[in-house]
Amino acid sequence: MHQADPPSFSVATPSGKVAPPRFAFAALLGSNLCLAFGPLLVRASDVGPVAAGFWRVTLAVPFLLIMLGLSRERISRMRAGLWVTLAIAGLFFALDLGAWHLGIHQTKLANATLFGNASILLFPIYGFIMARAWPNRSQAVALLLAAFGAALLMGRSYEMSADNLIGDLLCLLAGLLYTGYLVAMTRVRGTLGSWSALILSTMAGILPLLAMASLLGEKILPTDWTPLIMLALVSQVVGQGLLTYAMVHFQPIVVGLVLLVQPIIAATIGWLIYGERLGLLDFVGAVAVAIALVLVRRPDRPRGD
Repeated sequence: MHQADPPSFSVATPSGKVAPPRFAFAALLGSNLCLAFGPLLVRASDVGPVAAGFWRVTLAVPFLLIMLGLSRERISRMRAGLWVTLAIAGLFFALDLGAWHLGIHQTKLANATLFGNASILLFPIYGFIMARAWPNRSQAVALLLAAFGAALLMGRSYEMSADNLIGDLLCLLAGLLYTGYLVAMTRVRGTLGSWSALILSTMAGILPLLAMASLLGEKILPTDWTPLIMLALVSQVVGQGLLTYAMVHFQPIVVGLVLLVQPIIAATIGWLIYGERLGLLDFVGAVAVAIALVLVRRPDRPRGD
């Protein structure tokens, strides 16, 4: 039987807590780097935005099954409550993808990724209240810096046309839904291994996404499969795979702050490919976020006797 990771967060901050695996933080950063390419691939696909989400999860399943086999994880008999949590995680993720992909077509890539990651602040709040994973001093400073950087990045939205408002709101809704997904997956990862949890929650999102795409009358069958296959591999298999593995090893504040990598990468992609210009405040915000990512990994010095 597979022995899952412990439900508690393994943080390397105050002394006396278990350090995360050596490459866990690199996996967390890598996951967000991969996920940042999602909006570009959604725009590049020739199907409807929600249909792109359907293919993202559907095409990922065979690859996730391969990874499950290679990992030698075994899905043992599960309680009914765990199945319900997995179904909720899949539904939250499906609704998140649906709202986010619709918003991606109606706002800038940087905005779509930033608003779509409203869990930057919401997931740490969950950790503070529910998991009682309070931040140390370095993490508290990092959170303030990250909020400052995010505010600068968000402030650019007010300079844009009101035509982006609907897209921004859709992406913000997606961010709220994604927080629900992260909370559910944190609970699931207390029992299941990373690949087991990811494949079951991924499969739970397939039918809701297909139903939403059909109700919206979207084009579902693509002419060019390349962007959708890339979306499934880069975003779902690698991006979500690394995130599902890494998230159980860190406090929600660390996971939330590292999500800020995504809008920075997405803003750069939008600048280079779509000519979505970046201003001085964007770069200042990005630097503040980078400093926050360094601080969030620094442990507090133990107090002297």
